[in-house]
Amino acid sequence: MDAAYFKRQLAINRDRIAALARGIPEDQTLWKPDPESWSILEVVCHLADEEERDFPVRLKMILEKSEKPWPPIDPEGWVIEHQYLEQDLFESLDRYMTLRNESLEWLDSLENPGWETAYEASFGEIKAGDMFVSWVTHDLLHMRQLVELQRFYLEEEAKPYRLDYAGDW
Repeated sequence: MDAAYFKRQLAINRDRIAALARGIPEDQTLWKPDPESWSILEVVCHLADEEERDFPVRLKMILEKSEKPWPPIDPEGWVIEHQYLEQDLFESLDRYMTLRNESLEWLDSLENPGWETAYEASFGEIKAGDMFVSWVTHDLLHMRQLVELQRFYLEEEAKPYRLDYAGDW
């Protein structure tokens, strides 16, 4: 695994996520295509919470060969518990970016991390390398979600006009 590549991806993804969230009008940040979906604001809040409570925390525990159980996470519950819909998008985005920068500094400080180091999680063994690449992939999942939310919003705003000339979605 080319760890430098994955670190660069985390930095690039930070900027991509910021670009996808900046300049969004407030009503659009709260908009959802259906009640089960997350809004743009909720996605950004989730990314900040994940950066604080999940990927870097658990990766560090794996690399330190900790035998402690991972701290619990509840991404679905955080939406209500952390009052995502009451947050400010730009403050949440700033929080995410600050936390990601701290994560990148921490990753840069690692000397010869043991990517093969394994941790016995409740779902089975996971290696540090698995966690690291999953962190990058998690970003991509939510970037896709942010793009889809913007596209669905555009589709609603464009009615009665069609978007099909732009190409298949």
